[in-house]
Amino acid sequence: MKTTLTITGMSCASCAANIERAAKRQEGVTHAQVNFATEKLILEFDRNTTSIEKITAALEMGKFHFDLQQEAQPAVDAQRKADEMLLQWRIFIWSAIFTIPLTLFSMVPMTLHSLGLMWIPHNLDPMHFPVINGVAQLAMTLPVMWFNRARFRAGFHALFTGHANMDSLIAKGTMVAFVFSVYLVFESIASGGDNMYYFETAAVILTLIALGKYLETKTKGKTSDAIKKLMGLAPKTAKVLRSGTEMEILIEDVVVGDLIIVRPGEKMPVDGTVVQGETTVDESMLTGESMPVSKTKGDSIIGASINKNGAIKYTATKVGRDTVLAQIVKLVEDAQNSKAPIARLADVISGHFTHVVIAFALLAGAAWLIAGHGLAFSVIILVSVLVIACPCALGLATPTAIMVGTGKGAENGILVKGGAALETAHKIKTVALDKTGTITEGQPHVTDIIANGTYSAEEILHLAASAERQSEHPLGEAIVKHGMQFGNLAEAEFFNSVTGQGIEARVNGKTLLIGNKRMMDSYNIDIAAYSQDADNLAHEGKTPMYAAIDSQLAGIIAVADIIKPTSYAAIQSLRQMGIDVVMITGDNSRTAQAIAREAGIGKVLAEVLPGDKAESIKQLQADGTKVAMVGDGINDAPALVQADIGIAIGSGTDVAIESAEIVLMRGELTGVVSAIRLSRRTMRNIKQNLFWAFAYNVVGIPIAAGLLHIFGGPLLSPMIAAVAMTLSSISVLLNVLRIKRLEI
Repeated sequence: MKTTLTITGMSCASCAANIERAAKRQEGVTHAQVNFATEKLILEFDRNTTSIEKITAALEMGKFHFDLQQEAQPAVDAQRKADEMLLQWRIFIWSAIFTIPLTLFSMVPMTLHSLGLMWIPHNLDPMHFPVINGVAQLAMTLPVMWFNRARFRAGFHALFTGHANMDSLIAKGTMVAFVFSVYLVFESIASGGDNMYYFETAAVILTLIALGKYLETKTKGKTSDAIKKLMGLAPKTAKVLRSGTEMEILIEDVVVGDLIIVRPGEKMPVDGTVVQGETTVDESMLTGESMPVSKTKGDSIIGASINKNGAIKYTATKVGRDTVLAQIVKLVEDAQNSKAPIARLADVISGHFTHVVIAFALLAGAAWLIAGHGLAFSVIILVSVLVIACPCALGLATPTAIMVGTGKGAENGILVKGGAALETAHKIKTVALDKTGTITEGQPHVTDIIANGTYSAEEILHLAASAERQSEHPLGEAIVKHGMQFGNLAEAEFFNSVTGQGIEARVNGKTLLIGNKRMMDSYNIDIAAYSQDADNLAHEGKTPMYAAIDSQLAGIIAVADIIKPTSYAAIQSLRQMGIDVVMITGDNSRTAQAIAREAGIGKVLAEVLPGDKAESIKQLQADGTKVAMVGDGINDAPALVQADIGIAIGSGTDVAIESAEIVLMRGELTGVVSAIRLSRRTMRNIKQNLFWAFAYNVVGIPIAAGLLHIFGGPLLSPMIAAVAMTLSSISVLLNVLRIKRLEI
């Protein structure tokens, strides 16, 4: 059984690593994955061996809480994060109210005293009355400790149970500074000595951490904007016609089969099929297609798209979780909860990070103490090392980039099914393209009409289209569709289909024959004058059909599956990105080569049987080349699975879409370019984040331990360490948000 749980109580990547390790140790659990950025635990377990209650009970660890993912989870998550943000803001404000005067009482007087200035009551002056000043500092520090008690409770519990995390570092560091200062107060009372206290160190660190957590929560919330936008697309109500009465109901109450009325400017509530009316629909928020799409009777409707200029009625075919929008939201959510392989190194380090830092801090403090620098100096070193260490930046580096990257893709009609797919896409060196429906439109169109002069091209088209109205052959349908653009068609007085050859008909008193060479030969029609034209058209990948009127050849109508308007530009863009493009098709070599020339493709694998497409992909992968397969049909599914990345055209079959790692909602190859470009940009962002997160800790921790001080440099203040720790996480998040501005 697979389920998703929402986790509350995590403070850093070490928490996520601890929960994941503990979950994997539970009996019956076959897979466990924690995403720190989305605060989700994905579990797979054997229901006969264990239960979700047993697993979560074992994982509570005193501070974590787990809730089953619900259908409307994005909205719930948004509210939970808003509540958390408000809590952190309140903690910061109340902490600051006491920390600011504490800092003024402890640090400013010493600075001003050197200038001969007195600005606080004489009996509180630390230079003359250190005991009273110390007690005043203690009184102002205690409320700050209380406001941040949850951090101490969680940090020490995690430390004592062997699951140390960032809270443990903060709790231990600030508590050491606080307890040491309390000791100094009592020493001053007992001996009357003049001591310097470190209450402000503990208070300022806790206040800055609260501010940092607030900013981090706020910034993390922006990484999931894509889900919020998608959820907000659906209207809240729908107008339905029931028992002849129009009524407005909640969208949750719409059922399959309801007749829905949508007027201009309104959103489509659910998916369905048009039964009455004509309009154009804006589907850009779901597919990325900027041009409105014409809709008439029989056409499909996507829920949340916008009706532009005509009132229509349509029958609901998919509601609730089955709608295209709901499926997209689910797919994007799953992708954002997934992990990319590049995250493994950060996960391993985060899992052991806190324990290593605590050990290093103790060693550094002890080393300075042994070196004769005194207990106070050693405490400052200990606190600085504990505070500056930050596993959060490591933990946020990858998942937040995956969240924003997949969200950016969804906004542009590119659905990436997981972090692994997003990572692999940037390594693609060869893109294999199916022909029909991928490079081409997938439907035949009239491309050429050659007339002999007896009849004009328009007359030949009108008669042929009128005759083909009764034909069910795809080539005949293409002629009819093209002919209807030039006026109303006539009714055929007689019609007969000749299998494998063509049709014969009578229109407006004229006898028509439309078909191939065999048909013309059968009726003794001389086609010699146009045989070269027919060969030239065939060489271009077109299907020439002869048209004879009243037993005389009138001309040729050529039909072909033309390439999509954007295919050539997309293929050139791929080549400019250093990617080889190959076409794989079952068509004959002459047709395939003609399409390849027009599309700008140099390598063609033609006459490949459907079952052999996967083998062709294997051959392309033989030297270790990463290959992406782009297709839209059932026969493409094995090849999509075999490829390192399967990319399905969203207008294709469900089987192809299910078999692919990336789905293009628009049926355009430009989406392939955008997907690879998005992957490259996201991976660059992740590598930048990981580099700076590693570099921050590698450089910051030794400096906090006093490395510069050994060579006569400054000693890092614990408060500066707290600022640096907070900025490291926020800098990672801000870098991630740059992906949202990417033009793909």
